[in-house]
Amino acid sequence: MSTLHVTITDAEIRKQAAGPVRQLRDHRYPELRFRYSTTDRTKGAWHVVVRGKWGKAGNYPGINAKLMQATLPAILARRSADPAATSTITSWTTVGEVLTWYADRMSRDRGLSPKRKASAQSALRCHLVPRLQALKLASLDHANLDQLLMWPMQERYALSFVRSVYGVLAVAFRQAMRLALLGVNPMASLKYTDFVRTRIKPKSARLRGDDLPALLHDLSERIERAPLESMLALMMLCHGTRLGETRLAHWKNLNLTTGQWFIPAPDTKTKTEHTLPLTAQACALIERYRRIQVARGYRGPFLFPRRTGGAISATKASALFKAMAKGEWSSHDLRKVARTGWMDLGIDYLVCEMLLNHAMKNLDATYIHTTAEGMKRKALETWHAHLDQHGFKPLHSETYAGQA
Repeated sequence: MSTLHVTITDAEIRKQAAGPVRQLRDHRYPELRFRYSTTDRTKGAWHVVVRGKWGKAGNYPGINAKLMQATLPAILARRSADPAATSTITSWTTVGEVLTWYADRMSRDRGLSPKRKASAQSALRCHLVPRLQALKLASLDHANLDQLLMWPMQERYALSFVRSVYGVLAVAFRQAMRLALLGVNPMASLKYTDFVRTRIKPKSARLRGDDLPALLHDLSERIERAPLESMLALMMLCHGTRLGETRLAHWKNLNLTTGQWFIPAPDTKTKTEHTLPLTAQACALIERYRRIQVARGYRGPFLFPRRTGGAISATKASALFKAMAKGEWSSHDLRKVARTGWMDLGIDYLVCEMLLNHAMKNLDATYIHTTAEGMKRKALETWHAHLDQHGFKPLHSETYAGQA
């Protein structure tokens, strides 16, 4: 192979492209090789050779000579520490370029839920890109990240939100590293607690067991004139379900004969299918709600439909709860008060976790699908009997509140 020793610059690469030389070397960078493409002499590839082992670093002209030479020390350090490490770099020079790539990739990722995509895109669009777009990758360190992003954000936003935005940034760089699009991950040595030491406390519940009588009384009076929002709240209160998996419920997945509510995996946060027992009270309430729907002319597939078709959106559902609760509590507080009620009634911790569909590890599948199903039913029967004592009964009994 014809090799020429020169001072490698972009101008020299273009000059030698007219000749027969196949490879360029530079005495200043003995580990670096530039090889011309065999099909197009205006292009080529960078290689780094360490102890006789070659590693491709990137393509020219996407990565020019100046960028390659500036990045070479980091590649050599990485390969010195780990001989199996990659030599790959990209033409990215700023944090903004990494974030732009990640935003596009994430928008086309079918494995992410629309809610998660929207949340991450908002963090990118409103916070990360405006604050970090021009920051050089080589300058992404504790001091600059603190000055440009972390400290200004913690002054204006809740710490839980600041942490979520930081998480999007960290994930973007980890993904780029997994795909060997970055030679070095400047976020690898950083962690959230380097910037904010205050512990994030869980939000306190705004609904307590003592609030159940007033809440159920309000829902009893509201259900005939506002059935959708009332039933949405009741299903969450009765079963401890999340707003997303509740609002997407289909009539075909509720079997009142066998007393089961099936929630498909795509509708759950954990992406695992979920089955909940339907008690006698729940079945009666659901039958009442279905009669109200039919009387209003709806016979479609969704429990909670929107006017334009499909299930009610997360934004609309949240707005309904905000208006119904007058800002005093949220949909998630219904899930919290159910969980607290189960604990107060002495329901087993593992059963509570399964009812909530929390992700669990190392559990015996046979136990989950046999013994636990009966325990889940018993737990909800106990809970609904407790709710009956606090005003739930008029909602599902044959004689409804306000009727003869």
